[in-house]
Amino acid sequence: MMRSRYSAYVLGLETYLLDTWHASTRPDALGLATQSPKPTWLGLSVKRDENPTAETAIVEFVARMRIGGGRAERIHEVSRFVREDGRWFYVDGDLS
Repeated sequence: MMRSRYSAYVLGLETYLLDTWHASTRPDALGLATQSPKPTWLGLSVKRDENPTAETAIVEFVARMRIGGGRAERIHEVSRFVREDGRWFYVDGDLS
C-alpha cells in the first residue's frame, strides 16, 4: 500500500489517494492539481514495516522530493494503516 500511494503522489492521482485514505481521517481534497510548482519525486525508501495485528500495519518510510529548482527534501514518516473488509487504508502518520 505504501508504494502504491507513493506512486499515486508521483503521478498526481488524487482520487486514488483519497480512496485509500481511511474515512475517519481523510481530507476533502489534497489539491495536487493546483500545486505550483509541482514536486519532482526522487525516490521512496521503506525503512520498516510491522503488522501488530492482522488488521493493522505500521510502515516507516523516507520519500525524497524537490520543489521547483530547490534543494532535495526528505519526508520521514511512520504511517499507520488499517484493514477493513479486506482493503488496506492509510489512517495517519507521524512526521520526523
